[in-house]
Amino acid sequence: MKGLPEERAIMLGEYIAETHETVRQAAKHFCVSKSTVHKDVTERLQHINRQLYSEVKCVLEKNKAERHLRGGLATREKYKKLK
Repeated sequence: MKGLPEERAIMLGEYIAETHETVRQAAKHFCVSKSTVHKDVTERLQHINRQLYSEVKCVLEKNKAERHLRGGLATREKYKKLK
């Protein structure tokens, strides 16, 4: 996904706000790195669109609070497959 960083930040922000997906999932969807997605939605978006930034920030905080649960489920599935 090439283009202006500002346009990319808005597209990524809208996608995360609508789908409530993680940074990792958004990066995979748009074929960019996780660090690019994170920089776009935490730094660039803040200066471009405050409303969208606050929506994305809520989603990112929710995902961060739940990440230990997702990790535990992934480990559980891993060991189920090994049995």
